[in-house]
Amino acid sequence: MKRLRNVLGSLLALAGAAAVVWSPFRAWYDGRLGRDYRIDELFSSDGVTDAKAQLFGSLFLPFLFVALVTLVGVALRSRLLLAFAGVVAMGFAVLWMVRVGQAEGSLTVDGDGNGLDVGAANAFVGGAMILLAALIMSGRSRRAPTPEPAPPTVPTLDGAPPYDGSNGASPYDGPASASPYDGFDTRPSSTPPAEGPPPWQSEAPPQDDPEPPPAWHKPQQ
Repeated sequence: MKRLRNVLGSLLALAGAAAVVWSPFRAWYDGRLGRDYRIDELFSSDGVTDAKAQLFGSLFLPFLFVALVTLVGVALRSRLLLAFAGVVAMGFAVLWMVRVGQAEGSLTVDGDGNGLDVGAANAFVGGAMILLAALIMSGRSRRAPTPEPAPPTVPTLDGAPPYDGSNGASPYDGPASASPYDGFDTRPSSTPPAEGPPPWQSEAPPQDDPEPPPAWHKPQQ
């Protein structure tokens, strides 16, 4: 969707820039070309006169600047540059109409080529197209920041991972020593012990009575 908006906005901006830069070569008012109006007359107190202007001293200069800014904005997909170019184009067209209206007393429009003509319309509509293109384009997509790799949790050939204190353990804490009674079940038994002596106190086997001495044996005195 973003790519489609950028394509449509780029085409609209390029079409508007072409209309703007071509407008000075069309008739603006009473058959007079836009390139014949001096740009400094728009800002002077005398207003618009009948004096002809050079090409780069006429309305062609600001509209050429608008076209170049539009090309840069399309290449960079910058909505700000496109909006700036559209506002400049429409601003110069409106300023020209104000100054011509002051010089002529009023602005007229008819179908016989008198009054406002297609050149002024091209400049104003072209600027509006560039401004609309800035609204349509989605601009440049921002790249998500690359996450930093996590430190290794197992020993590597480079050595043990550095201690960062995140788990609260001390780097000198060794493994917990095992209790000597861990191998025995210390819970009480549910069956009573059997009667009798404990197994380690077993009775000694009975010894046989000694045999009586033989008859020929006499005790020594």
